[in-house]
Amino acid sequence: MKFIDTVKDYAIITFATIWTATAVFFFLIPSQTAVGGITGLAIVLSNVIPLSVSTISLIMNVILLILAFMLLGKEFGIKTVYTSLLTPIIVGIYERVFPNNQSLTGSSFIDVILHCFFVGVPLAILFNRNASSGGIDIVAKLLNKFFRMELGSALSAAGICVAVSAIFVYNIEVVAISIFGTYLNGLVVDHFIFGSTQKKRVCILSKKEEEIKNFILHELHSGATIYECRGAYENNIRHEILTIVDKNEYVKLMNYITKVDEKAFVTVYAVNEVLYTPKLIPNQNTKLFGGKK
Repeated sequence: MKFIDTVKDYAIITFATIWTATAVFFFLIPSQTAVGGITGLAIVLSNVIPLSVSTISLIMNVILLILAFMLLGKEFGIKTVYTSLLTPIIVGIYERVFPNNQSLTGSSFIDVILHCFFVGVPLAILFNRNASSGGIDIVAKLLNKFFRMELGSALSAAGICVAVSAIFVYNIEVVAISIFGTYLNGLVVDHFIFGSTQKKRVCILSKKEEEIKNFILHELHSGATIYECRGAYENNIRHEILTIVDKNEYVKLMNYITKVDEKAFVTVYAVNEVLYTPKLIPNQNTKLFGGKK
């Protein structure tokens, strides 16, 4: 079973890597604005270090891969080595099949935007599979682990630093487009990472407490927590229902609440991460009701 899961895992990673390489070849390379990554930084450093761009890129990639193994784990390191080797192979195949690769849009700006949207999905897939495409993605993963930055934000921060440094090599227009593209790329990655997994924290004050609680438990098959609270105006003791639901459950819950109690007071918060701590003991005014979460 473990072997089958590993094969499936690497099949998905391979698909995502091919997708990434395709976006790079058909959109990023023709745009000539690839300054938000290791290659861009290597071009800048080659002006002050007596080494070729390829040599500097190789050295930096090797250092980042070593850091990946040491700080991010063996699994992440092995998968990233795999994607780092597969990406140039795919790009090389495209170069042979399409030797005169030109911009499909005729605009560097549009090429960058298309690249960001096309590459966002596979990068999110790789990150969710505990892998990356290598290079600046490793830096983003390190920022995510040690500074708790969202991966897209970390990717943007690292890429923008490189893009800004490239002002010494490229003209201001290319650098500006690259900064914009790097920032947009981070937003897209975050959207696809959290867009499908983001949950809603719903807090409900209603006279129909029992009906709503039963709906959450038995119809949504979710969990809920009941907090005792006191209203500041009337000084009445009420019960607040708190539940964590996904997007589909949220729609069903809100439709039900509207139907049974139009005067219910509901507050909703976006939740990107849910951690379960078994040792957490609620206080005496908290009632926990079981569920799948």
